[in-house]
Amino acid sequence: MKYLRQFVIILGVSFLGEVLRVILPLPIPASVYGLICMLILLKSGILKVGQVKEISKFLIEIMPVMFVPAAVGLMESWSSLREVLIPVAIITAVTTVLVMAVTGKVTQGMMNRDKKGEHYAGDYK
Repeated sequence: MKYLRQFVIILGVSFLGEVLRVILPLPIPASVYGLICMLILLKSGILKVGQVKEISKFLIEIMPVMFVPAAVGLMESWSSLREVLIPVAIITAVTTVLVMAVTGKVTQGMMNRDKKGEHYAGDYK
């Protein structure tokens, strides 16, 4: 029953994300709205991590299985993808390196800021 309750909480937050996507005229996916709602609920203390922890671990464990249908869909459209495979591979490699570099620099900057004791308004300690 505990797992069902946790799953219903996650489904409720996902549904809230879907509602926000319909209501708000922004080009933001419902999943992003749902993640933001979950973050707000967790940070505000309305929802405790323990209330969704076990089912969240389970969903993360089975996440690779959820990519199988997408991979099969790509295989079905292989003839269309074949001609753009090399440009897509190059773009993917370059953007991956860029994201890693930017993430590393931002993390270093934040760690250096913490070492110096500099904090901005809204930082939590």
